[in-house]
Amino acid sequence: MTKQDIINKVSSKADLSRAKAEEAVETVIDLIKESLGQGEPVILRRFGTFQVRAKTKRMGRNPKTGEEAEISARKVVRFKSGKHFKQAVNDGNGKGGAE
Repeated sequence: MTKQDIINKVSSKADLSRAKAEEAVETVIDLIKESLGQGEPVILRRFGTFQVRAKTKRMGRNPKTGEEAEISARKVVRFKSGKHFKQAVNDGNGKGGAE
């Protein structure tokens, strides 16, 4: 599913114009980015939590050449799914998990 698909579904389910649905989706995404940019976690009950984690610099290895290279320090976004979200994903395939 793409962002355009989400906008179209929000538009039809919430009975909004496509422009209003796009504005709503963009606003939510911007708020999530803004919060994460300030280092604050985003907690969506029954869905999951987005949080920023710091990665320290370390030595890595080029898999093709075997040459060592330094990987710089950076921040990454981590998503931890909530219990209800996991259940919905597993129940959605009709199998309840791996077979």
